[in-house]
Amino acid sequence: MQRVTGIGGIFFTAADPVALRAWYQEHLGIQLDEWGGAELTGPVIWNIAEASGSPKSFTINYRVADLNGLLQLLRDEGRTVSENAEDSEYGKFGWVIDPEDNKVELWEPAAGRA
Repeated sequence: MQRVTGIGGIFFTAADPVALRAWYQEHLGIQLDEWGGAELTGPVIWNIAEASGSPKSFTINYRVADLNGLLQLLRDEGRTVSENAEDSEYGKFGWVIDPEDNKVELWEPAAGRA
């Protein structure tokens, strides 16, 4: 019998879900459906990592086409962006903090990893 075959969705709560949805739509370009969520495409990575000292126990990683361009746009929009972007064999990684203090990871895959 086949058991888990993939990730069906990512669900988290917010003190003000309407405002947080609007932030993700405006600043990260996630197009919301009528029901308030979005269907994103592409493979999903699943991993359990060692605790990092953050008060949050999860990280949501979003694929992006132009990490440096998006990070600059987010800075221009007055968003809190980490200055510690990383480049690795897997691609480029950067981070922005959403209005509810969630650290959001942005990933531009390396060639051949998309």
